[in-house]
Amino acid sequence: KNWFDLKAGDCLTEIPAIDTGVVETTVIDCASPHQAEVFLLAPLAVNTAIDRVAMEKCAKGFVDYTGQPFVGGPFAVTYLIDSNQDRTANNPTPSTAICFLRNANGEPLTESERF
Repeated sequence: KNWFDLKAGDCLTEIPAIDTGVVETTVIDCASPHQAEVFLLAPLAVNTAIDRVAMEKCAKGFVDYTGQPFVGGPFAVTYLIDSNQDRTANNPTPSTAICFLRNANGEPLTESERF
């Protein structure tokens, strides 16, 4: 699946390394060992697709999705920003933060972390 087509609840064999040109990843059943789980797709307003704003949205979404505190738990959070959208349209939120959770110790996850 292309990384910009991911949905909340998708479990992935790996987070796409888009900085090296990788645009696809394998989505698998969350009961199988997986590297990451998509927990939020957060719309970002024009000119706010920056690290601080994206991580704030991911932090709030993490608590809502897992029912666990964002800081001090066993998970690490990362994200990709999809800004490959039509900016010629009247769209106040043309970008999307795709938020992922993974095991902080690098071990595979073996179930969905959805609350």
